[in-house]
Amino acid sequence: MPAFDPHVALYTLLNEYSARANAIRQDLARTHSADFAEQAQQRQNDEVLEALLAEAEAGLRQVGLAKLRLAEGHYGLCLRCGEAISPARLQAMPAAEYCLICADMQDQAS
Repeated sequence: MPAFDPHVALYTLLNEYSARANAIRQDLARTHSADFAEQAQQRQNDEVLEALLAEAEAGLRQVGLAKLRLAEGHYGLCLRCGEAISPARLQAMPAAEYCLICADMQDQAS
């Protein structure tokens, strides 16, 4: 197994989120049917697409912040406690901001 390279991982993730966001934007830009019932269904689908677009854009922001931390030499350090984020967590979630313990605390607070 090749060594984990955060540059490659973040670049790959950035491309995935960008492609997803672009595809969703294209779907949202399409015209709607003249049929009222079908148009109502399409509007509901648009709401789902808008939520998915928001998730993709949030992912893009997270990757951008992770790339900034990498450039500044802070990549892989928990934003809450300052401890190192485990390599396994970074491999699974290259844009992770928190170590597992702090992420759990963050989720409980939400």
